[in-house]
Amino acid sequence: METRHADDAPTPSIKKMGSALAGLVQGHLELIGIEIQEERARVFKLFLLASISLILGLLILVGLSAAIVIAFWDSNPIAAILVLCAIYAVLLAVCISRAIGIAKESISPFQATVEELARNRERLLP
Repeated sequence: METRHADDAPTPSIKKMGSALAGLVQGHLELIGIEIQEERARVFKLFLLASISLILGLLILVGLSAAIVIAFWDSNPIAAILVLCAIYAVLLAVCISRAIGIAKESISPFQATVEELARNRERLLP
């Protein structure tokens, strides 16, 4: 029997390397697809709840504003309307600034895919 030397170690065939690469690509594509579906469902739920909340909030706001203006109708209705507008403007500015802050600090929706690609790169590269 012949003994193999260290220099004669079997090298991976091109087919095996191609198969491994195809497996990696397939796994990543499946992960991206799952993350896209999850993100789409999350965004739709968020949009739906935000829309309903906005409509209900506006209805409450209109009702309360009308009640305040009617209560001050005899004494000074213009002042009541201007005070309400000032309060709404301040609240609008606060909401916009918070929304911008949340948008800036949001994480990447494909964080798991990026982490998996980084792990694969570490495994494959010396």
